[in-house]
Amino acid sequence: MDVDSRSLSAQNALLSKLGISTNETKNAEPKDELGQGDFLKLMTAQLQNQDPFAPMDNGDFIAQMAQFSSVAGISDMGKTMTQIAGQMDQFRVGSSVNMLGHSVLIPGNTVRADDNGEVHGVLELERMSLETRVEFLDSETGEALHTLDLGGRASGMSGFEWKDLPEAYRDGTRSMRVDVTVNYGDGPEGLTPNVFAEVVGATAGITGQPQLEVEDYGDVSAAEVLRFRL
Repeated sequence: MDVDSRSLSAQNALLSKLGISTNETKNAEPKDELGQGDFLKLMTAQLQNQDPFAPMDNGDFIAQMAQFSSVAGISDMGKTMTQIAGQMDQFRVGSSVNMLGHSVLIPGNTVRADDNGEVHGVLELERMSLETRVEFLDSETGEALHTLDLGGRASGMSGFEWKDLPEAYRDGTRSMRVDVTVNYGDGPEGLTPNVFAEVVGATAGITGQPQLEVEDYGDVSAAEVLRFRL
């Protein structure tokens, strides 16, 4: 028997110990990863074919088993985290649905009266202002309806409200535009306010993240909402 024959015979003997048929090996599709059964077969073959005069240290086997357990654990954890992420997306969408009929505070200058016939909003001032003015106008005609002269305001979040709305706007059917001007000391400049608007729908969005359908603003990401009002 030549060297190639002896090598082939030894290879077939090893495959036989592993429980793998040479015919099946030729026809089997290649595997991308080893499972726990494959690992145990390889370890058993390694034990059976080691040099009896220089056997592997027990620590080497323990290290191999620990490494395999770590890899398997990380893989299982990845699958678990993926499942949790999917459940969290469903939870977020479910929570968004609960907001239907309620109001959210978002950046914008279109506003309608709430259930009490009032308008509430928040200004975010980058520094202390010397003058602060909020003007309400009809969204369609541009007619001036009311002006709030708030004077100087400290930096940060500053609220504003208008309670005595004209009768035609109290039921919320007609929208208004809110124009804000502030003077930090360099002259008047415009500022986008944050106003409350009603949530009329909710969807999962293209990326799976919840999207709120807000009256007058369309789809708004939940991440853009500054505050909820129940």
